[in-house]
Amino acid sequence: MKHKQKLFFSLGMLMLSLAWVFSDVAASRNTVVQEGSRMARLLANNLPLMHLNKIEWNDELAARALDHFLESLDFEKVFFLGSDIDAFRAVANQLDDQVKRGELAFAHEVYDIFKQRVTNRVTFAKELLNEPFDFTTEEHYEWKRRQATWAPDEAAWDDLWRRRIKHQYLSRMINADFGSEDALEETEEERRSHSETINATLTPEEFVRRSLKRYQTVIKDNDETWVIERYLTAFAKAFDPHTDFMSPNNLEDFEINMKLSLQGIGAMLSNEDGAAKVERLIPGGPAEQDGRLKPGDKIIAVAQGDQEAVDVLHWPLYRTVRLIRGEKGSKVVLTVIPASDPGGTSVTTIDIIRDEVKLEEQAAKGDMRSVTDDEGQTKQIGVITLPDFYSDFKGGADGEARSCTRDVERILTDLLDQGAQGIVLDLRNNGGGSLSEAIDLTGLFIDTGPVVQVRDRRRVRALYDRDPRILYGGPLVVLVNRLSASASEIVAGALQDYGRAIIVGDSRTHGKGTVQTLTPLSSANPKLGSVKVTTASFYRIAGGSTQLRGVIPDIVIPSFMETMEVGEDQLVNALPYTTVPQMDYQTLRDTAPLVARLAEKSEARRAEDPRFQSFDHLLNRSRERQQAGSISLNLEERQALAAEEKELRKLIDEINPETGKKDDLILGEALFIVRDLIRIEKAEAVAGETTAPKPAAASL
Repeated sequence: MKHKQKLFFSLGMLMLSLAWVFSDVAASRNTVVQEGSRMARLLANNLPLMHLNKIEWNDELAARALDHFLESLDFEKVFFLGSDIDAFRAVANQLDDQVKRGELAFAHEVYDIFKQRVTNRVTFAKELLNEPFDFTTEEHYEWKRRQATWAPDEAAWDDLWRRRIKHQYLSRMINADFGSEDALEETEEERRSHSETINATLTPEEFVRRSLKRYQTVIKDNDETWVIERYLTAFAKAFDPHTDFMSPNNLEDFEINMKLSLQGIGAMLSNEDGAAKVERLIPGGPAEQDGRLKPGDKIIAVAQGDQEAVDVLHWPLYRTVRLIRGEKGSKVVLTVIPASDPGGTSVTTIDIIRDEVKLEEQAAKGDMRSVTDDEGQTKQIGVITLPDFYSDFKGGADGEARSCTRDVERILTDLLDQGAQGIVLDLRNNGGGSLSEAIDLTGLFIDTGPVVQVRDRRRVRALYDRDPRILYGGPLVVLVNRLSASASEIVAGALQDYGRAIIVGDSRTHGKGTVQTLTPLSSANPKLGSVKVTTASFYRIAGGSTQLRGVIPDIVIPSFMETMEVGEDQLVNALPYTTVPQMDYQTLRDTAPLVARLAEKSEARRAEDPRFQSFDHLLNRSRERQQAGSISLNLEERQALAAEEKELRKLIDEINPETGKKDDLILGEALFIVRDLIRIEKAEAVAGETTAPKPAAASL
């Protein structure tokens, strides 16, 4: 009897404990639902009042938000069926009103269907892997699926997945084969210092099965909070690509990524197609100094030292970032799909020793170069490299806050004292920074005048350089590329509009002409998250925006960035190019005739230079790889493709015009352009026909 009493007592306590657990879970879920509802209402009410373009919260916005939400879940358009999408879109015009009322049930309904589709496809794929593939047939997989449509029926769905799994299986076979070849070429020390591709001991079948299982686990583990965050983020992105909803988790993600620029590998990351994409390398950081990781590369696995790599595909970005970060001096090994091979024909591993990014390494640097002209005379040309428009980061020994303008002023003065006859200002890969520094730096090369126009919700206003000093008025070339953005575009655009400099580089700069502000949704409750919202846009003094089109160089010398999908024009829902009235300013010279002469000389020089001929060939090969939307599923063709990709990466490393570690072809040509500019301006001065700006080293 006593034993029965003890048993009943134990069962009673267990039932009570379970009741408490279920009660806590229910209370927790109720809190998530209530907070999500408040977030939704605040977002719907605040964003239209804050956004630059006064975009309305309406059916049109809801349709864009729905597409963002669906593609954020199924970016390759392989899980949902076309009938699912039709059903979702049938109620799209109700979603704006639902979110405004704080109703988020639709998001959970969509995600429940998504999980069902994932389970269905994983089961299908596992059964598919029970039978051998025929790699002798001539068929292709359409890997570039951003513009694709969802499968219209189950037959098309099954065929898509058969090709998709066959592609993954074949990729694994090829990568394993080429990884073995690379390993044979390495020394014992090199083998110890490199990790193999993800789980190198797995067979292709085991590898694909494990990847599917991990993906399914990730999808199942996402809770209600994650779904709400993803849904509200889609509504924010419907305003423009840079407007974002940041729940406390999203905000932590954002802050961690920003801190990554100061410690870790020194890379700015974003989430694209389920992978952590390298947006930008921080100057002076371990990754930038190593030189192997490139903007556009996608990180798909991370290993700590010599441990097994962890597959991070489809992870939330903040989790991937935390895995990459670590103690100074420790090794992290990244498995990446190279930007040069977006189809994923091959992957590569890059081992990096974590370190702090020394702020001094991000500072402006100067260098003197000697260039011989056609007459055998040597011209001294100063090169100023500016990685960021920094301001006020813990100054020098004298306690004065650092300023990129003051640093450039000091370097420029030193170069002029050393006899510099011309200057190259290198703004390649400079993603921007302080607006005031951009204005002040422009002022080093002009007298007083407007530099940029800024439009907010109320008005357009001009920002001026009011310092009458001209530190340097001689021959000037500004180097840019597709990663030159924001403040870099302001400087390049202003100097081009004034006729003060010749702009050289990619066919256009990045094209980010907007300003974002980070604001909490509720000042009383930070747990309700924040919004990063576009509140202003930049315009050149000539009236055109830097948004979308960027700055068009006077002389185009393309880099590898030209072959990749990099720039504002590649972003979904990017704000359009617009204009405002032109400012009243004085152009220093008509550069059109000068540019024509310089461009003709540059084109002739490059046409005769075997290095540029090789580089152009590489660009064309890289461009073809980027533009190919499908990939062969034939083994022999894939082996040939992988061998070509390996050779292409090797050649890119040997002839990279932007590393600064080898032969920087584009900088070298910029020096020749400055040399030509010096000679032309000298000839004009002798003939008394000069319309050039004031001479170098004008009054300080």
